[in-house]
Amino acid sequence: MLNPQRSLSEVPKMSAANQVERAVMEEEFNWLLKEEVHSVLKQLQDILKEASRRFSMPTTGLDGQVKQENFILGSTTMDQVKGVLTLQGEALAQADINLKVSKSSQVLHFQFRDDKQWKLQQIQDARNHVNQALQLLSSRDESYRFKTGAEVNKLMDAVMLQLARARNRLTTPASMTLPELATSGLMKMFSPPMPGDVMVNFYINLSKLCLAVYQLHVLQPNTTKASELNNHRFEVSHVHKVECVVPWLNDTLVFFTISLQLCQQLKDKISVFSSLWNYRPF
Repeated sequence: MLNPQRSLSEVPKMSAANQVERAVMEEEFNWLLKEEVHSVLKQLQDILKEASRRFSMPTTGLDGQVKQENFILGSTTMDQVKGVLTLQGEALAQADINLKVSKSSQVLHFQFRDDKQWKLQQIQDARNHVNQALQLLSSRDESYRFKTGAEVNKLMDAVMLQLARARNRLTTPASMTLPELATSGLMKMFSPPMPGDVMVNFYINLSKLCLAVYQLHVLQPNTTKASELNNHRFEVSHVHKVECVVPWLNDTLVFFTISLQLCQQLKDKISVFSSLWNYRPF
């Protein structure tokens, strides 16, 4: 309720104060669009370029090939499976595996054929998403003038989507059914060939390179609740999982987290101004 004793001259003074406040806020917002947004975009580019380099770090040699790294598999299943994996960027260049067969205690030895490498699709996909995020960022160089907050948010949403997809590819193990494994070509990588009752799968889980070994038991044709493979019914008798930590995969996950935080912080700053000025589209 208005105070009847209040001077009418006070009303324009409040309005003028509001106008000054809005002018100050608009100046801050223009500075945000012109300066700080590009500063954040530069930080994001630097971080994601470093992440992209982690996926394919070249050797110091003149040929520029991606270096090979050897990792010893650690087992939690009574040393049923031992081995060394050789990682070269997004590809397994070699896998040297010793498997102790449960029934006979016989040790089977397998390794990749010399002419074979196995692409790790999770790493390849994650790298592709990082590169797509970099392309989005490079499309708005320092000379570009952002006009609205909505424009910044749209760019941040697109970048965050690619980063979330990249992270999800590394944090969600690639699951394949045994029939899919049988037809994937992975079983043809080894010398000597693996027996028909053994299957393997390689996958990424966070910063770890993992190997799963499945030992199968062939069942009678009329057995219920069994899977079918190559016209034979079978069940999985043993599963052995071993893994090794890949330090640069951990680095990339940290880079993804930092980048996503930077994007969200910029969106939060934009939202402060958009909530203050309902009359101006952001």
